[in-house]
Amino acid sequence: MLTGKQRAALRKLANPIKAIFQIGKDGLSENLINQLDDALRARELIKITVLETVMEDPYDLCDQLAQLLRAEPVQCVGRKIVLFRRNYDEPKIDIKL
Repeated sequence: MLTGKQRAALRKLANPIKAIFQIGKDGLSENLINQLDDALRARELIKITVLETVMEDPYDLCDQLAQLLRAEPVQCVGRKIVLFRRNYDEPKIDIKL
């Protein structure tokens, strides 16, 4: 679990980064989950865009992704999702976990 201050620090770090993945009308495929897992391992903090063609609620998708990827949801605003997962082998972000 992230504290409020840690979540705020991660939101600040995520603000300037661009979304590296898009969730389209196909939803959450196994291939997408594997790619997101690899991206979290490499970057720790990722931003995802949910396209307008997706019928599911972005907040529900955020919760599903967090569970599937064992990640912490940092933020879900509109159609943008930010996830964080600590890489204990090679940490990139120091937020005093």
